Amino acid sequence: MVKIAVVVGSTRPGRRSKQVADWVLARATSRGGADFEMLDLADFDLPLLDEPMPPSLGNYQHEHTKSWAATIARFDGFIFVTAEYNHSVPGVLKNALDYLYEEWNNKAAGFVSYGSAGGVRAAENLRLIAGELQMADVRAQVALPFATDFENFTTFTPSNAAEEALEPLLQQLIAWATALRTLRT
Repeated sequence: MVKIAVVVGSTRPGRRSKQVADWVLARATSRGGADFEMLDLADFDLPLLDEPMPPSLGNYQHEHTKSWAATIARFDGFIFVTAEYNHSVPGVLKNALDYLYEEWNNKAAGFVSYGSAGGVRAAENLRLIAGELQMADVRAQVALPFATDFENFTTFTPSNAAEEALEPLLQQLIAWATALRTLRT
C-alpha cells in the first residue's frame, strides 16, 4: 500500500494549517486506500537551507538534512496543506522543499490551501515548485476561503464544498502515487 504524508506547511503561531491537516488526515484515514501520516514542519526545525552543495547532488552534510531526507524518502505522495502568504507559500514550506531533490522525484503531490482567496495562489506556486522537483501534481485541489470555511476567520469549519472537493484529490493522489511507485523500484 502506498504511503502518503499530510504536510503541515506553516509553523506560524496561531496557524490554521494544523486544524486543516487534522481534517485531511482524519478524512483520508477513514477513506483508506493508502497509509496516511502527518508531517508537521514544526517538528523538524530545519534552519534556512545551510547545505554547502546543491540538493540535486544528494551529498548532504548536516544531520538535520539527512534526517529530513530519510523521512521524505519513506513516502510515495504528499498532500501539502498550505496557507497563502503574500500570494505564495510560507517560507518554511519552501525551505523544506528546497532542502532535498531526489527524495521528491517521481512522487505525487496534492494541495489543500487556505486564505482570503482560498490560498489558490499558494497552490499555483507549489505546482511550479513540484514540477521542478519532478513531482506529479494532481489536478484536483481543495481551496478553503477564510470567509466560508473558518468561523470568525480562525476556527476551521469545512463547508460542504470543501468536503466534496477532498475526495477527488484523494482518488487522484492515490492513483498517481501508486503508478509512480513503479518508476522508483
